[in-house]
Amino acid sequence: MPRYVDPVARRTDVIDALFRVTERDGLHSASLRTVAEEAGLSIGSVRHYFASHHDLMTFAMRSMLDRLGTRLRTRLDELGDFRHLSPAERLRAATDLLAELLPLDTRRRSEVAVFLDFMVASRTDTSFQAPAQEASADERVFVRLLLDRLHETGTLRPDLDLTLETERLAALIDGLSLTTVLRPGPARPEDHVALLEAHLRALTPHDETTD
Repeated sequence: MPRYVDPVARRTDVIDALFRVTERDGLHSASLRTVAEEAGLSIGSVRHYFASHHDLMTFAMRSMLDRLGTRLRTRLDELGDFRHLSPAERLRAATDLLAELLPLDTRRRSEVAVFLDFMVASRTDTSFQAPAQEASADERVFVRLLLDRLHETGTLRPDLDLTLETERLAALIDGLSLTTVLRPGPARPEDHVALLEAHLRALTPHDETTD
């Protein structure tokens, strides 16, 4: 009797393998064959779920966004509207949430590597442009949501242009991600977290966000 294979679990195994290959060797190396080898599967098994490299990459991008979105929504739901927190606690909570977008550990580094390579590929492959634009838009929606929560609780200065500040903060996150993946150096995860917190603190009445 044939052994039952959970298709969701199998797709997850394949996507995890793709993340590992991309983080280690780059997106150009993530062919169906190399991903199958990394997952310990035959290429036929991979083709059963992904007919082409394009299908695999598109699914990987959406899978990465779904994973990240689930983590962020869970954290946001746990924190609520921030009103029960002190101003300093709100800043720390927002910093920790934003840090989920940075490649600060193996899991997030793999996800960000896939994200960045996918964004580069979308410049010349029009079939990737829609999910790439969706990813960029989702990032900014999340950043704006956090800034809105901080603003509604009086944590941020009332005169801020939140549309402009959303773009500034998203640009900082994108820049830190790009630098970390493409030019790993002496900067430690806590250094990047400190940069995020310093950026947020600069948007506040300083005397209200100290312990």
